[in-house]
Amino acid sequence: MATAEPKILAINPGSTSTKIGLYSGEEPLHVANLRHDDREMARFAGRPVLDQQEFRSALIERELQAFDLKSLSGVVGRGGLLRPLPGGTYRVNQTMLKELRRSERGEHAANLGAFLAVAVAKHAGTGAYIVDPVSVDEWPARARYSGTALIERECLSHALNTKAVAKCYARKAERPYESLRLIVAHLGSGISISAHEGGRMIDVTNSREEGAFSSERAGGVPAMRLAAHCFNGRTTYKEVETALFREGGLYSYLGTRDLAEVERRIAGGDAKAAAVFEAMVYQIAKEIGAMAAVLSGRVDALLLTGGMAHSGMLVENLRRFVGWIAPISVYPGEDELPAMVEGVLRVLRGEETVRELGK
Repeated sequence: MATAEPKILAINPGSTSTKIGLYSGEEPLHVANLRHDDREMARFAGRPVLDQQEFRSALIERELQAFDLKSLSGVVGRGGLLRPLPGGTYRVNQTMLKELRRSERGEHAANLGAFLAVAVAKHAGTGAYIVDPVSVDEWPARARYSGTALIERECLSHALNTKAVAKCYARKAERPYESLRLIVAHLGSGISISAHEGGRMIDVTNSREEGAFSSERAGGVPAMRLAAHCFNGRTTYKEVETALFREGGLYSYLGTRDLAEVERRIAGGDAKAAAVFEAMVYQIAKEIGAMAAVLSGRVDALLLTGGMAHSGMLVENLRRFVGWIAPISVYPGEDELPAMVEGVLRVLRGEETVRELGK
């Protein structure tokens, strides 16, 4: 008699929505995107993100009222801004929750993930987990030097999707992830380009402040010019943060974050849109080339993922620049719910050892 697949609930809180997915093994049983309109979120303005826990938990409970949660084998939430950690699946414990409450590395909707998972897990009588949080840090010491002793490079990235794509490629290649030398380019609203060796992400661009510009982030900018702008006596820190993190990139140059709209403008003969698109491709290609150097030029595959990887125009232009480095595979989108579920399944199936903070 076949053994029933474990049932896993995945919870992914974002700034304006909470995505949930109930899975039997890898198969989705129920997936929903619980959107939070501006009026609902306005009452949390200026408050810690964890103040939203009860509000979001109530929505999740209402969405799942038709399902028997006692049958769950685990609940997994998006991993937030924790201390630097090696990749893997972590059991949520009090050490983790205390660290998230302090929010020492910043406020982020993902900080809610562990709390929302625990709330459901307690009701279901099962374990709560996170998988590959944004603070995954597997760098060697040499990658941390920024060029000034005043500032150390910080490893924050799209680790969940990046690691999931790398492991997916490894399964298809029928090779252990640990045996591969990979470059993974996560091309979304932020761009993270990473080098993987020995099952570790040994370098990655921090999309908040490094690398190529994207649909709304400026990436790396000239440091001295930025310093002069910051000290011009007219600009506030918040204005600079917004300009670099939310209104940079394509939006800064073209007034849109929509890559499809940029492509339509190019097709219509818009020379400025074509020039900005070419510059973004050029910068992405440069960062991919840098990661090839990190891997000493020995690269088994180059993996393109994230929302912008849906663009055939972007992929083909990148192929012209970097196709010589290694064979290219494309994994468009950001399948974060399945990635979290797969992390818990690896633990439940004995393929990976669960980790815990403080142990």
